[in-house]
Amino acid sequence: MKTVDSFDFSNKKALVRVDFNVPLNDRLEITDDTRIKATIPTIKKILTDGGSCILMSHLGRPKDGPVEKYSLKHLVAPLSLILGVQVKFADDCIGQQATDLAADLKPGEVLLLENLRFYKEEEKGDVAFAEKLSKLGDVWVNDAFGTAHRAHASTAVIGQFFTDKICGKVMQAEIDNAQHILESAEKPFTAIMGGAKISDKILIIERLLDTVDNLIIGGGMTYTFTKALGGKIGKSLLEA
Repeated sequence: MKTVDSFDFSNKKALVRVDFNVPLNDRLEITDDTRIKATIPTIKKILTDGGSCILMSHLGRPKDGPVEKYSLKHLVAPLSLILGVQVKFADDCIGQQATDLAADLKPGEVLLLENLRFYKEEEKGDVAFAEKLSKLGDVWVNDAFGTAHRAHASTAVIGQFFTDKICGKVMQAEIDNAQHILESAEKPFTAIMGGAKISDKILIIERLLDTVDNLIIGGGMTYTFTKALGGKIGKSLLEA
């Protein structure tokens, strides 16, 4: 996979999967913009090259279509301020407005699409949905490390529709860090993993088992392991 630093985005419309799943307060104001700031170097590299950005992300876990609380329009003003560019907003991600705004986007401009999870097809990994998204850009950049483990349309499916598939700076840094740890860690090597879902991390766990001397499981995952070993967990979280 190509990297942002090795690719020339001149006159290219980059469809960038970012992770803008940030916390909002009751006034729908961002309380922690760390994830947004982390993606700025990727966006600026594209713009500096003379390209344009079409940003797509999820926010929260909307269950039945559009929900005001989870609209990405709440991120437009703070993102524009942080980036130093007036960000355009499409109130859909695959509708006519999104298509028109993406088509009219000029070098140096940024467009933010509405919440991907307003469509159930996103989390289902729907191929047709991914193809519709792909038509908005010339190249695809994945900079959403936080969702890289999910088989969603905008992360695991969309790449097949692009010749140029590019790794963003956030993603590349995480990959480099992981490789460094796995390849150069001193022995004995102990890894500690937490979280609720084993299914989200099973591939990582399997990879670690070939490398580490000890693997410590914490968080909600422990209940599933305890149950599998014949232990009692009551009504605690269980992933069957």
